[in-house]
Amino acid sequence: SFILPLANDMPLTILIVEDDPMMRLGLTHSLAQTSIVEVVGEAGDGYQGIAMAQKYKPALVLMDVGMPRLDGVAATQRLKQLLPTVRVVMLTSHTDQTEVVAALSSGADAYCIKGTNLETLMQAITIAAAGGIYLDPQIAQQVITCLTPQTPKSVSNNPLSERELEVLKLIVEGYSNPEIGERLFLSTNTVKTYVKGIMNKLVVNDRVQAAVFALRQGWVD
Repeated sequence: SFILPLANDMPLTILIVEDDPMMRLGLTHSLAQTSIVEVVGEAGDGYQGIAMAQKYKPALVLMDVGMPRLDGVAATQRLKQLLPTVRVVMLTSHTDQTEVVAALSSGADAYCIKGTNLETLMQAITIAAAGGIYLDPQIAQQVITCLTPQTPKSVSNNPLSERELEVLKLIVEGYSNPEIGERLFLSTNTVKTYVKGIMNKLVVNDRVQAAVFALRQGWVD
């Protein structure tokens, strides 16, 4: 049986943020099999998820990592700023080290692999709801390896220009390209050019990897 910190014997309220309609349906159906949680809403992207979280004030959010418009990492960062007490369980089909570290760095309380059985999902929910951290066993060793202390490179060895570093800091904080443009008074196309240059210089494939690399090297806080 699952033990959750229920208030007044009320079910734990959960918001599902997932862009795949079939995955949302499957999660809702699975969670309906237990009376200790209640799905109060479903959202299809990060922006909608944040809006619904502010409206329904769920105790916990099941957050997909890969979503259009605003991904789960950036959405979790904002969610934690707006609703510090909400717990977040990340869901992903990938076990990439950089993605996992970025997810946990964003403030996520648990990290689960999609397609896991209900018992494992409920274990993650239970631990996160109780204030703990849950990491899927499939990726725990990868994360330990990834987080092994390294000798940080000095800022002087940073190959990025001052403007590129400004853009990178905002990427780490979860801002989208248009939002970065607004803050730095640049066009979205110019920001895209900077982002591409950053990824080329750091030899990474996406924004998440660039952010994690910068954090590990100590180039940004």
